[in-house]
Amino acid sequence: MKKAALHNLGCKVNAYEMDVIRQLLVENGYEIVPFEEKADVYIINTCTVTNIADRKSRQMLHRAKECNPEAVVVAVGCYVQTGLETALEDDRIDLCIGNDKKSEIVPILTKYLALRAQAKNEDTAGRDNDQEIGIKTLGGSTVADIAKAAEYEDMQLADSVERCRAFIKIQDGCNQFCSYCIIPYARGRVRSRRPEEVISEIGKLAARGYREFVITGIHLSSYGSEWEEADGRSRAGRFYPQHLLSLLQKISAIPDVKRIRLGSLEPRIVTEDFAKALSEIPKLCPHFHLSLQSGCDAVLKRMNRHYTTEEYAAGAGYLRKYFEHPAITTDVIVGFPGETEEEFETGRAFLEKMAFFEMHVFKYSRRQHTPAAAMPGQLTEAQKASRSEALLALTQRQSEEFRSYYIGQKVEVLFEEKKLIGGRTYWVGHTPQYVKAAVETDAELHGQIEVVEIKEHLMDNYLYGIIGRN
Repeated sequence: MKKAALHNLGCKVNAYEMDVIRQLLVENGYEIVPFEEKADVYIINTCTVTNIADRKSRQMLHRAKECNPEAVVVAVGCYVQTGLETALEDDRIDLCIGNDKKSEIVPILTKYLALRAQAKNEDTAGRDNDQEIGIKTLGGSTVADIAKAAEYEDMQLADSVERCRAFIKIQDGCNQFCSYCIIPYARGRVRSRRPEEVISEIGKLAARGYREFVITGIHLSSYGSEWEEADGRSRAGRFYPQHLLSLLQKISAIPDVKRIRLGSLEPRIVTEDFAKALSEIPKLCPHFHLSLQSGCDAVLKRMNRHYTTEEYAAGAGYLRKYFEHPAITTDVIVGFPGETEEEFETGRAFLEKMAFFEMHVFKYSRRQHTPAAAMPGQLTEAQKASRSEALLALTQRQSEEFRSYYIGQKVEVLFEEKKLIGGRTYWVGHTPQYVKAAVETDAELHGQIEVVEIKEHLMDNYLYGIIGRN
């Protein structure tokens, strides 16, 4: 039995796809082993959203070859899709597989291994570099032109490593072309999954004991938008939320589903009608990630984000109107080209006013082939680091204030695992708002949803509580 070791980098979409890759390998006779162990095949599902993501992808690929120099090291996904030439020149990468080819990983591996065995049995002294590179992509067949991908890549998840919660991918691609972002080039145009396939997948997973389903996509708000266009090509800025709402309603109707959680939403999709409709879906968690990127309108315009801070605040306001104390999280980029100290302070004031549960703060990363890479006024790493530290301090304070709201209240917690915190063992899980909670008990709580009375703050951003039934 061949042994395969897997490592995933990046977003929730990648996490879903890696779960499917794992499943396909097991179904075809592979034994999955920890990444640190010796394996026959190492598969790294890569990310390229920032320079740091690129570096981490390379590091894991190189680490795999160090674990076993004779193994087949497979680079999969976004890093390959946007940097194929670099990947082909890297002698520690044996096989490259792009996006939209992940579901074919088993036949691709089978063909590669056959070619590799054949090469070992032949005199290969005369094989040139072009032939070596050709084998890495099986003659160019494993990395397609993602811009031409017109159909959603069919995947079906039957099991996941994380047994309480499952990521469910319903959409791929993005048509927004923000000036800093490489993802449309890595993932292609918008492609949506048919509702009946999503419902079938979730129904089977729920019957197996999964309690929470995280609905995700590269640009979730564009779900179904290409179905509304005459040529099947979704347009940037056009959203058809009825498709997402209808799907969520159908998921909520599945009896064994206990919670539905949404991935990142585009701020422009959150109208009052949309927020009200979401509030009427019984199992939807009041946890919304509205990607912002900057709290300054001038910077947003340079980013090509297509909304203002006023419009963003209105969307967040609608969610707060229809949900009780919803958790609103966001992404913020600091040090975007040309960002002045005044623009940064304007942005910080807006973030202060918004009172987020959490902010994910990123230092601007210059990506080749994007408009922002050629913009004047590129900031130094020191400037970006200073601004990042200021916002990280802000989000830590805001997060503590948000979590304090629940002290003295009873909340539902989905328990996931045991964890050592401060030298003591707790059962830990998440509330519907994705606030971390911990209890001390000898009971078996894995996969259980229990009412917990929150008593106080614990370390590591956990809230400590007592199960209500006690």
